[in-house]
Amino acid sequence: MRVTSEEELAEVIRGATTPHWLQGGGTRGMGLGRGGTLLDLTGLSGITLYEPGALTLVARAGTALAEVDAVLAAEGQRLACEPGCWSGLLGTAGVGTIGGTIGGAVAANVAGPRRVQVGALRDALLGVRFVDGTGALIKNGGRVMKNVTGYDLVKLMAGSFGTLGVLTEVSLKVLPMPEAVATLILADIGLADAVAAMAVALGSPYDVSGAARLPDAALLIRVEGFEGSVAYRARQLTDLLKRYGEVAIERDAARNAALWQKVRDVEPFHGLAGDVWRFSVKASDAAGVSQRLGGSTLLDWGGGLIWALLPEGSDGRALASPYRGHATIVRAGAELRRRLSVFEPEAAAVAALTAGLRASFDPKGILNPGLMD
Repeated sequence: MRVTSEEELAEVIRGATTPHWLQGGGTRGMGLGRGGTLLDLTGLSGITLYEPGALTLVARAGTALAEVDAVLAAEGQRLACEPGCWSGLLGTAGVGTIGGTIGGAVAANVAGPRRVQVGALRDALLGVRFVDGTGALIKNGGRVMKNVTGYDLVKLMAGSFGTLGVLTEVSLKVLPMPEAVATLILADIGLADAVAAMAVALGSPYDVSGAARLPDAALLIRVEGFEGSVAYRARQLTDLLKRYGEVAIERDAARNAALWQKVRDVEPFHGLAGDVWRFSVKASDAAGVSQRLGGSTLLDWGGGLIWALLPEGSDGRALASPYRGHATIVRAGAELRRRLSVFEPEAAAVAALTAGLRASFDPKGILNPGLMD
């Protein structure tokens, strides 16, 4: 079912008594396919307000990320945390989808490599409009960072994966594009050395905006900003990192963009057989967790995020144990999804709180039911 307005969406939800699964671009569908009605939100699209001078953008939830990026780029601006698109990872590219949507990115609280510098998408979120599980239209937040309107539903909706309400519009703070970028590259570096090198870079005063290790063992460290500053920081970081191996510096803008898109969209795992898991852990634990997993891994956020490609049917949590953090199934077959929860099981006290929240926002239990249990 495709909806094209808030009013139509609210009417559908008010009359619903069976599960409704929310879908924008089809790039975050980690729990779809359990029966019920598929609610297509791509009709809720379009940028409703953009003020470059105020660094503010308001868009309907079904607006394609590609459209948002293009509009911002025309004014020399961008989304701060560079949210990625998982259509290639999930194998949904070109299958009737429009790629990732801004609402899907907010609902999943997606953040790319720049999270180490600017935070997650929720940190740039100023306001939301959404329809809750009773069909009520709710607005929270505004278009400025200091807006205070009571309960912070803005942050609550980010990362709720549509289990509390259906996003219809989001307001975001955006940032200017940098004048220059440089990526330091160390080839064929081991896991332990890579994690240590990323810690050194991120702990330095040189304002690193990306730190990742690819499955081919290449280490990437990024700095952005004004030309003179980037050149200086790249030199200083080279001196800090040369103990880990020979350092090459990439300065071409297009090649830099391609490198970090590879990290952002987890391109090394596109088209490969196996299950994909996503681990959020202490960066200092990344080498040990990766080694215990035994499959192919991509490290982002200085090691705080691990993407793992594992044999089909593998219990990633059991393989990685012991670890502190949480593990999410991003791509897997139906048998594994039936056997294991998509998200890390919560402690009893936390589970009780989240169940209470869902009961308040979705008393009929119809919005992506069971996805985050």
